[in-house]
Amino acid sequence: MKAKELLKLIPEEDIEFIAAQTNVNHQVKKLDGATMFKLILFSLLHSQKASLRIMEHLYSSMQFKMICGLEKQTTRYNSIRDRITTIKSEFFETLFFSVFDRFNAYFKEQESLLRYDSTMIAISSNLIEWGMTVGGKNTHITQLKYTIATKGSFPCYVKVFDKPEALCEDKTIPVTILENDISKTGIIVFDRGVQERRAFEKMTENDRLFVTRIKTDVRYREIKKLSSRKKKSGTNSTVVVSEDIEVLLKNRTEKWTKESFRLIKTIHKETKEPIYFLTNIFYLTAEEVAFIYKQRWEVEVYFKYLKQHLNLNHLVSRNENVIKVMIYMTLILSILIIAFKKLNKLESFKIAKLKFSLELESSIVKQIVLLTGGNPDKMAHLFSDA
Repeated sequence: MKAKELLKLIPEEDIEFIAAQTNVNHQVKKLDGATMFKLILFSLLHSQKASLRIMEHLYSSMQFKMICGLEKQTTRYNSIRDRITTIKSEFFETLFFSVFDRFNAYFKEQESLLRYDSTMIAISSNLIEWGMTVGGKNTHITQLKYTIATKGSFPCYVKVFDKPEALCEDKTIPVTILENDISKTGIIVFDRGVQERRAFEKMTENDRLFVTRIKTDVRYREIKKLSSRKKKSGTNSTVVVSEDIEVLLKNRTEKWTKESFRLIKTIHKETKEPIYFLTNIFYLTAEEVAFIYKQRWEVEVYFKYLKQHLNLNHLVSRNENVIKVMIYMTLILSILIIAFKKLNKLESFKIAKLKFSLELESSIVKQIVLLTGGNPDKMAHLFSDA
């Protein structure tokens, strides 16, 4: 699928409907929601470090005027800065959810695994008065924490944390899971950074099915041993199951949990390291539970992609509203690049992003040839990607 065809999966009428729904264009004439969406998307795609200055120059470019149907309109840096600072982030949030739903359905991933994890973004503390300091070595650096959920191939939810208590995963991942209804639509997997027993109970009480790792010194009371189930093919387990039991866990107040859980003890085949899994799912085989946890690694690959190729670490502004707008736009672009990579069977995200950008440029040039009365068919070999 070509880049311009992929963009048609985000119809103009959807953007206009969400703009009306969120009232993003109230008392705005020039930099409306749709234009800002395209401008930010274009700047993220064309620059390793998007900035307000880059947006100013892109707005005046021939390419962007063709995309938005602009003629002689111009805008200044200050206008873009003021607009992005005050524009309703709800518009971009709602648009992000709409894009995810469309692509999730297009790739038939409605029942896919949900992965939750967090990543930190460092900022100079001289520039902001909020954020959290990690450790005591460098008081000039503060950090933001993004907790992101992916479902199947695509990101489906994000929550930004800037308070010191959010350094603990017990205060971020469970909160994000419980406030996100999409977490009811599949099995959730997250890392062993979450250890709070009450968090496990709340997820169980709220119909969240999860798989995670737990420390090998976990204190538990055995309820019963679980009968072994026949291993299904295709799991390629790297661990050997030594014990599969239903248990109660002891919490920090030395009390037993009200909910029971499934504790699966395993030994890694190569390293002989003991690995314990915890879940509230009882209908899967122990090997399937271990295999689900193994798939958690894909969220780490996604974070690497966000930071290396979409430059998640770079902040256009230290304004909190701008940060929200930019994270939603970054995730929307990531959905487009992931889809483009999958559909065109490309090996790397770097090549996918480059090819996506080049195809858009080619389609714009083709439009110009048509508008000036030319015949692009005479240059078909140059527009093979358009």
